[in-house]
Amino acid sequence: MSNHNEISSFIWNVCDDVLRGLFKQHEYGDVILPFVVLRRLDCVLEGKKDDIIKIHEEYKDKFEDTSRIIHSKLNLKFSNYSRYDLNRLKQEPSKLSENIYDYLSSFSTNVQDIIQNFGLQKHIDKLDSNDKLYILIEKFTEVNLHPNVVDNHTMGQIFEELLRRFSEMSNETSGEHYTPRDIVRLLVSLVLSPDKEKLSQEGKIVSIYDPCCGTGGMLTIGKEYIHENISPNVDVNLFGQELNPQTYSICKSDFLITDEEPNNIKLGSTLTNDQFSDRSRKFDYMITNPPFGVSWKSEKKKIENESKLSPEEGSRFFVGTPRVSDGSLLFLQHMISKMESQGSRIGVVFNGSPLFTGDSGSGESEIRRWIIENDWLEGIVSLPDRMFFNTGIQTYLWIVTNKKSEQRRGKIQLIDGTQFGTSMRKNLGSKSNFINDENRLRILELYKNFEESEISKIYPNEFFGYTKVRIEQPQIKNGKIVRDRSGNTKPDTKLRDYERVPLMEDIQEYFESEVKPHLPDSWIDWDNNKVGYEINFTKYFYKYKPLRRLKEITQDLLELEKETESLLKEIVE
Repeated sequence: MSNHNEISSFIWNVCDDVLRGLFKQHEYGDVILPFVVLRRLDCVLEGKKDDIIKIHEEYKDKFEDTSRIIHSKLNLKFSNYSRYDLNRLKQEPSKLSENIYDYLSSFSTNVQDIIQNFGLQKHIDKLDSNDKLYILIEKFTEVNLHPNVVDNHTMGQIFEELLRRFSEMSNETSGEHYTPRDIVRLLVSLVLSPDKEKLSQEGKIVSIYDPCCGTGGMLTIGKEYIHENISPNVDVNLFGQELNPQTYSICKSDFLITDEEPNNIKLGSTLTNDQFSDRSRKFDYMITNPPFGVSWKSEKKKIENESKLSPEEGSRFFVGTPRVSDGSLLFLQHMISKMESQGSRIGVVFNGSPLFTGDSGSGESEIRRWIIENDWLEGIVSLPDRMFFNTGIQTYLWIVTNKKSEQRRGKIQLIDGTQFGTSMRKNLGSKSNFINDENRLRILELYKNFEESEISKIYPNEFFGYTKVRIEQPQIKNGKIVRDRSGNTKPDTKLRDYERVPLMEDIQEYFESEVKPHLPDSWIDWDNNKVGYEINFTKYFYKYKPLRRLKEITQDLLELEKETESLLKEIVE
């Protein structure tokens, strides 16, 4: 088996055969995924297992940790000096529970971190006490997961498929949206393609970072895109951080097995425990799909404390924070703090909320204002609906950079990509649409061409801004305007109103033409004006559909009435 569908189905059947009735469905992933990783590690070491044991026995009395010597002599990145692996464990079924811990504890320290974060021990004990451990191990030894047989790309697809199924069984409806490969390829191409000339330079070294890296799919696809579409000679260094211990362990193990640097993958909350917090640590490219629609209440105190600091003091959130029910924009602020002064490009997957949630003066609006007024927002692409495994909501790709090309300066491009979806033959959870290679290239061309069309709109930055103007009217008592001791007109708070005046219009002129004719005694309270920004994507691409004529509607109703009468007659007869 080398096809990702075959292997995914095989592993899924192991769940049904071994775990059903013993574990709850939402626990399946916690048991199965570690064994997938262990089997893959075993397959890599299989041909060198006896040599590893021999070297360990030779040096174990001289060194507390023999892994460095083993790795140096055998050109390995990790090792296991136990005389057991999953295959050899089967040879002594009566001592299985004892031997498996000898096997797990004998991995080199860089694997120990992976195993510990899987939290496997309690599951092993449960499997063993219910006579299922041997069966599970036997099943996994039937599949070859060596990288020569199942490459990194295919392995990523297997993990993606398994995680999708496990998350469906856990009824995860928000936050954990594993990003389908078609979306990742589009996002990566929008971020990297405009830098083709820069990336083609001789001896180029670049970094790609994902603050919510999951199993590492965005990082590895980013590297693949550069090598396959731009230049195979670019030295690409990958960095990531992940909150979930399980997906962190999967990502780190695959980096360990391939030619990546596993120590570049960190565990912990990016928002409150940034593992790349060194202020000099910047990245050339950043791509991510942060958890949207997820509360950051549990981290509120730390985040708000940081927001009170200045950027010179290391604050990422000094501009403001979004409402506590959705932390999407916090991740974008975090990535902006890591932009290189020479120029970085960011690609992020958002739902609709960051576009328009929050009135002028709110945290969301202030963040949008900061990004747009600094001329960092390059473009946004709307995606078709039903693109994700766990949700059918509308999603958008934001492209942010601190080094716009000359023609893009002071402008933002919006692309309506909602019509570029292709129906899938078979739905995968909520995902019924995907973006094929042809449509991906069409969207990329629209973006690179930077021209106006029905599906590509280009606006100046100020277009998205407005001033929320407070309109006051006088208090009237006994038919007369009420004034204070200084002779100023007292406002009637019950009649207070607000107008949104586009930044591209003069406020006084707007007031004179749009408000004064209807409210002749009104005035502007200039001290309470607030500038806001929002991006009303749907409005800009709205197409008016004329109402049907009454005659057509009447004709349709008459036709329906005839059909109904005919059906009734058939029933009666």
